[in-house]
Amino acid sequence: MIRKVLSGLLPAFAVAAMCTSTWASDCACGSGSEGVVESGAVVSGGECGGCAGSCGTKTVYQKQYVTEMKTVNSTEYTTETRERTYTVNKRVPRTETKTRTVTVQVPETRSKTVNYTVNKNVTETKTAEYTVQVPYTESVEQTYTVNVPVSEEKTSTYTVMVPKQEEKTSTYTVQVPYTEQVEQTYTVMTSVPEEKTSTYSVQVPYTESVEQTYTVNVPVQEEKTSTYSVQVPYTESVEQTYTVMVPVSEEKTSTYSVQVPYTEEKVSTYSVSVPYTEQVEQTYTVNVPYTEEMTGSRTVQKRVPVQSSKTVQVRGGHWTTEQVEVASAGTDACGCPCPPKTCCKRVWVPTCETKEVPVTTYQCTTEEVPYSYTVTKCRQEQRSRMVNVSRTRTEERTRTYSVTKYRPEERTRTYTVTKMVPEQKSRSVNVTKYRSEERTRNYTVTKMVPETKTRSVNVTKYRSEERTRTYTVTKCVPETKTRSVSVTKYRPEERTRNYTVTTMVPEERTRTYTVTKMVPEQKSRSVNVTKYRTESKTREYTVTRCVPETMTKEVSYTVMVPQQKEESYTVTVYDCVPETKTQSYTVRVPHTVTKEVPVQKCVTVAVEVPVENACGGCGDAGSAGGCGAAGGCGGDAGACGGCGEASACDSCGGASAAACGECGGRRRGCGCRRCK
Repeated sequence: MIRKVLSGLLPAFAVAAMCTSTWASDCACGSGSEGVVESGAVVSGGECGGCAGSCGTKTVYQKQYVTEMKTVNSTEYTTETRERTYTVNKRVPRTETKTRTVTVQVPETRSKTVNYTVNKNVTETKTAEYTVQVPYTESVEQTYTVNVPVSEEKTSTYTVMVPKQEEKTSTYTVQVPYTEQVEQTYTVMTSVPEEKTSTYSVQVPYTESVEQTYTVNVPVQEEKTSTYSVQVPYTESVEQTYTVMVPVSEEKTSTYSVQVPYTEEKVSTYSVSVPYTEQVEQTYTVNVPYTEEMTGSRTVQKRVPVQSSKTVQVRGGHWTTEQVEVASAGTDACGCPCPPKTCCKRVWVPTCETKEVPVTTYQCTTEEVPYSYTVTKCRQEQRSRMVNVSRTRTEERTRTYSVTKYRPEERTRTYTVTKMVPEQKSRSVNVTKYRSEERTRNYTVTKMVPETKTRSVNVTKYRSEERTRTYTVTKCVPETKTRSVSVTKYRPEERTRNYTVTTMVPEERTRTYTVTKMVPEQKSRSVNVTKYRTESKTREYTVTRCVPETMTKEVSYTVMVPQQKEESYTVTVYDCVPETKTQSYTVRVPHTVTKEVPVQKCVTVAVEVPVENACGGCGDAGSAGGCGAAGGCGGDAGACGGCGEASACDSCGGASAAACGECGGRRRGCGCRRCK
């Protein structure tokens, strides 16, 4: 986690160090009026003679981003609409009228005389004998069996399971919690800052004009000729033979058999059951319901809440701010080490508290609750009522009926049969045929011819530049600490509880019940039986027979007669006509435009900063806080700010009192004019 945070903060620190680092435009220390360069800053105004109090102010140059407008050439495209002409061949319809001969079948009505036979009905009376079954009643003695119910008392033994309750005791184990203090070691990561310098590469953009070649398709029209075939129709007369079916009539005679009906009258006697109604008294049993109130008791279990409390360990804590001294890695304006810094950091202080928490538990209790309920019972009552009973009596009746009978007769009839006889005929038919003709047509074809053109395009390129920046890296150092933690543990504890067990005990009991048996008994009764005797009777009936009779009628029929006639018909012919059309199309035309673009630029800005104790502890050869002879940096005893032996500030070369502004560029990042 700490590595991810550091990797995210490094680029931000690097940018801040690059744009906010201070540097001096000139580090010449030759005279008292010139500034002294320390740690990338210029101290101006006054000599380094006095070390007590403030030496004055210093000018610090900082880098800031400034937005400037830059002129850039940009290529834009404009849409232009152009027109081009092309030729289209159009098919124009033309109507022609022609004449042809057609054979039409014309209907013609004709008449003829036809003989037909009609059957007429003739009625005749006849007599016939028939047999009838006459019913009569006879009394017969009959024996039948009746089942009589007989009741009998019986005794049986049965087993009943009686519940029996018994008290028992059981032992169970409970885990009782308790709290114990334990020393725990944990690691805290402490941040330590560190200064680093890195070199990075910057891509600087610049614009360059380049010649570009592109291709445009230019339309070119071309005339072409094509040959095509046309099917031209023509009419030709052809002799055709066809067959016609001619009807031919023929007389025929046939013999057939006819069933001639006749009727006979007969008289029969029959028995009829005549219904009548009789009032009879009937006894029946009714179940009369009545309500009875009864009481009982039932066992109800209830959950009763019990309030108690228990001790709970609650983990908490709070944040506290601690002041920590951090050693500084830099020096002040005169080369003295900077005092340690005091940093504030937040530390989490854990706490462990013991609290009494109310707890609600539920216990199950058993309670006997009385209740009342209603039972519906039935008692039997004997009642009587008058009922209508339908009965029948037998009566003898007589009826007369007609019977139809048939006798066969042989008869003769004459009928006409029509046959179709084929007959060959000929006719002239017009047939349409086609012949091929070659024709020629001209058409225009448009082709796209590629054409190469040249245009000037601005291209943005980049060149690499090496730059240096200083940034601060914060490292996390692990630190081990100790804290006291409360741990909850459990110890087993044996407890005892009482419970009730219900056992079912078998018990023998006796009961008496009644059994009804059916005993068969023989009885006799007199029954009327209906029997039949055969009698012969005579009846008259009417017979209707069909007598054939020949008749004549006039019949019309239709014959199709062929006829020749002339008719006109229309033919559509298409002619190719060239047509010129105009089409609009869009072209993208490039052109160069000059624009003002905002660009961010890093510039140096001078800032006045007051300096305190700027010369404290400078070299030993001067006065109190002197910087060499006469406040100059040319002495051999060392310059102000800890520049090396016989040199000016910050590794400027030369053994004389020359200004370090001309270090010769031997040290990059010095801050002088050549090293910038």
